[in-house]
Amino acid sequence: MSAGLPGDGTTSPPRPLRASRTTPDETGRITAMDTQDRLRQLPKVDELLRHPDVEALLAAHPRSLVLDALREAIDVSRARLLSSETALYDEGELLAEARSRAALKALRSLRPVINATGIVVHTNLGRSILSERATAAVAEVASSYSTLEYDVVTGERGSRHVHCESLLCKLTGAEAAMAVNNNAAAVMMAIAALARGKEAVVSRGQLVEIGGSFRIPDIMRESGATMVEVGTTNKTHLRDYENAITERTGVLLKVHSSNFRVVGFTNEVGLEELVPLGRKHGVPVFEDQGSGVLVDLRPWGLPYEPTVGESITAGADLVSCSGDKLLGGPQAGILVGRADIIRKLKQHPMARALRLDKMTLAALEVTLRTYLDPETTLAEIPTLRMITAPAEEVATRAHALAARLAGTCGEAAVVDTASDISRAGGGALPLADIPTTVVRVSAHAIGPVELERRLRLGSPAIVARIKEDRLLFDVRTLLEADEEPVIARIAAILAGAE
Repeated sequence: MSAGLPGDGTTSPPRPLRASRTTPDETGRITAMDTQDRLRQLPKVDELLRHPDVEALLAAHPRSLVLDALREAIDVSRARLLSSETALYDEGELLAEARSRAALKALRSLRPVINATGIVVHTNLGRSILSERATAAVAEVASSYSTLEYDVVTGERGSRHVHCESLLCKLTGAEAAMAVNNNAAAVMMAIAALARGKEAVVSRGQLVEIGGSFRIPDIMRESGATMVEVGTTNKTHLRDYENAITERTGVLLKVHSSNFRVVGFTNEVGLEELVPLGRKHGVPVFEDQGSGVLVDLRPWGLPYEPTVGESITAGADLVSCSGDKLLGGPQAGILVGRADIIRKLKQHPMARALRLDKMTLAALEVTLRTYLDPETTLAEIPTLRMITAPAEEVATRAHALAARLAGTCGEAAVVDTASDISRAGGGALPLADIPTTVVRVSAHAIGPVELERRLRLGSPAIVARIKEDRLLFDVRTLLEADEEPVIARIAAILAGAE
């Protein structure tokens, strides 16, 4: 049932059916109309436009949207009549279908979602949430002119690279930096600039594929470099790289394994070995770090991930990472490293095609500025706050939410809590089991699959997960402002209001 839509509760009584042929059978009962007679009962769009319910829709939505909804509703009714020999035209049903479709069409395709899955950097749900200050900066820059490429000191044209470069250098220790629209683009441009027409040497164990079919071999091909695989899936040694270096070698590539780990009988060459080898042969070492960690997360019980600054300190000539994911900013591809290499990247033809827009730059700059104050970084950046939130704090919130839900739902559902596992998501920290407490809901009159579907299709959309025939809500990824809508929506569904 659609709630709060124009025309709800004002549907006129079904109009009388037009005259039609009926035939008595041998018992004298009247049989259903034939198919053509029943189809003739369907109204034309211009007839429906004069209906009070449709006039209410027209007052709330653009005419073209309402017309599309009416045509689709008529098609649904037509299909129903054709699928049954006894079905009759139902005006109320058609108008309800039209209202529902109009409401769905009126919703923005890209709209907010409440994430109750426990996956913090949820790729499908927009990855990292921006901080309040970053969000405000985006709105401010989007609604006014800005210093995107203007130097107020000289009064002349400036560069959009300046807004984040000095911050990235300060936070990582790199000589120079730049940012493009995502990390896949950063990797592709870097390989193209360093190894187009040459060879790029990479370990077989690092030929990864991550979300969206991003594959290192494909990126190599598009960059114009010839990929040279060394070592094996589980073991690569320094001698494998050294044996592969020739006069055609353009770059030694080290790729973060992202969303998987090879464990057991393994060996991987670290930067402490690879950097001296590269310098010995005059070949730059480029590390794709993927998730982009700027702070050591071990004090919060999370697995060790090398920070971007540590890779620069270890001597990597170039490092790339994502601006969102574990960094907690907008989607972007960050490149830091030697000044001569960054200069070459800035001058590359692909740099303009892959450049950041003003809104992303505004969000990235403010996110990076947050890292300048370690005391407030975790509290201000939602991704880091969620990942590092103590299990006890999460449990307290879960118990409070469960109590409120139980009080609201009454006898309609069983509500309790249970220990579970959250995930960092986005290919980050794949081996990290983050302890959490979930709220479990088991409704008496509606199954978990249907309850999940209705929550997902409503407004606001709420995305939860099903486990052991119960619907789970992980408060680790719920903002405090999300809790009231979750309670209200579940209560409304169980009460039959939507």
